[in-house]
Amino acid sequence: MRPAPLFDTIVIAGVGLIGGSIGLGVRQRFLARRTIGLDQDPGALDAARGLGVIDESRLDVGPWLREADLVVLATPSKSIVPLALAMRPHLSGDAIVTDVGSVKGEVVAALSDLRFVGGHPMAGSDRAGVLHADAGLLENAVWVLTPDERSDAAAVDRVHAFVEALGARPIRVRPDRHDRLVATVSHVPYLVAVALTTLVGKGDERELTMLLAAGGFRDLTRVASGSPRMSRDMIALNRGAVRSAMHLFRSELQDLDALLDDDDALLARAEAAKRVRDGIPIVRRSLLPARHELVIAVPDRPGEFARITRALGEAEVNIKDLEVLGIRETGGAVRIAVESDEALARARAALEAAGYEARSRNGG
Repeated sequence: MRPAPLFDTIVIAGVGLIGGSIGLGVRQRFLARRTIGLDQDPGALDAARGLGVIDESRLDVGPWLREADLVVLATPSKSIVPLALAMRPHLSGDAIVTDVGSVKGEVVAALSDLRFVGGHPMAGSDRAGVLHADAGLLENAVWVLTPDERSDAAAVDRVHAFVEALGARPIRVRPDRHDRLVATVSHVPYLVAVALTTLVGKGDERELTMLLAAGGFRDLTRVASGSPRMSRDMIALNRGAVRSAMHLFRSELQDLDALLDDDDALLARAEAAKRVRDGIPIVRRSLLPARHELVIAVPDRPGEFARITRALGEAEVNIKDLEVLGIRETGGAVRIAVESDEALARARAALEAAGYEARSRNGG
């Protein structure tokens, strides 16, 4: 028998990479009876429903929010406070609100009259959008909760339990301390990646420099491939702490500049850096369950994707992953992944009954 869910109704506002990953975790671990997605993008909501991220979708706030037990704000940083304030008249007094933004001080202060618990999962990807959502992204990730003296203790405990149930590792840090630390480990590294990639893109030798940058440099600057607008917004909200961290970073660069003529001192600094780097914990994600895949031939006609997802939904098949494999004048193909052999058999039977040719990725 399954344990009772932690919440009856969870609302995920913003069904992108993190919001979508949370939604998948909620549904896979049965943490809510119902999950509702709120987003201004109808396409993102349709994809989220098709991928099994949410049960229902909404485009606008409204009285329906009265049913929410937990609201997860997973929109870009600058929109978190305005969205929460727009929701406030429609929420019940018992509703708990949390967020996943990377800046906490301003948000926690602005939403102190709600049952708000600031949160920041230290997880992400340079690939955005719900199509890249994966519950495994949150497995063993450090998830910072930022209560202060005004926070509702019962709400904090429930969000703590929710984060643990998703497979993440909750820790509690004051909002101002969080922002100061994240400026050093996240925001300044992003700006450093921007500066380095800008440097590589300049000059007459740009083409050759880009070729040489295809190895370790590319890994070092991976964060520069993230959403520029979202990154800009998180830095703008934390600019005070970012300036302080950048001042310290400039001091480190000046120290290294002074050591360039002292081989022994430079070696000692490098060895000390190696010890620190080797001591940083490794976050090990849990092994993901095996994926069972079908490839479906799709005619070039309007509405085919909706027909496929409807057939699978009626057969109670949960889509774990989806990929468009090709588009031709006569049609294309779609790959879907489900969670078990039994689901694979149901999916294939439902699709063939609906008139589609479906083949297992493993043959047959």
